[in-house]
Amino acid sequence: MGAKGEVTLRWREGMVFEGAVTGRPAVTVDADSVTAMSPVELLLLAAASCTAADVVSIMRKQRVELRSLEVATQGTRREAEPRRFTALHFRFTISGAGAGEAQARRAIDLSLQKYCSVVASLAPDTKISYDLSLR
Repeated sequence: MGAKGEVTLRWREGMVFEGAVTGRPAVTVDADSVTAMSPVELLLLAAASCTAADVVSIMRKQRVELRSLEVATQGTRREAEPRRFTALHFRFTISGAGAGEAQARRAIDLSLQKYCSVVASLAPDTKISYDLSLR
């Protein structure tokens, strides 16, 4: 049996919820996107942070000294219910000593195609694309 994950979510008021992993700070989620990120926005953030962590790890192994990494993520959703993502587009901006295009693209490709568990958890027909800017 594989690893398990567990969170606890509590309704606060209206469409506002608070979730946490035991012993860690809580995260507020607002299904109406008024006071906090919505569940769908959190999914984009989860995908961005998952691939960013992979890219940092892979580039460190490539002996790249990262100065900065930014990942902007845009999702396209279906009009009909369920309004799931049909496409995600990542915009990576990377700066660092030794951060060439070949190294960066290899790290991003490995993350998005093999390692990022959030992206791998999306529907198999979700289109994944990215742009890269080196600074």
